[in-house]
Amino acid sequence: MALYKDGSHLTQSTDAAFDKTFSPGEAAPYAGIYRCTNCGDEISIAGGHTLPPQNHAQHTTNLPIKWKMIVHSQSKS
Repeated sequence: MALYKDGSHLTQSTDAAFDKTFSPGEAAPYAGIYRCTNCGDEISIAGGHTLPPQNHAQHTTNLPIKWKMIVHSQSKS
């Protein structure tokens, strides 16, 4: 689970972008923190960069691996 110290730098959002899942090897549409829906592994990634492959970690289930954005970083530019 992503951690933070100062909650004043975070804003809760109900944007639909947080509901989407992405396949291994797909480009991350947004910069932020993504979580594997299978094993819970989290990665931070720049927007447009490739999400980790199917074998990014050992999985104890046969569930499909999908990445879901849990934190969307925003820049002023």
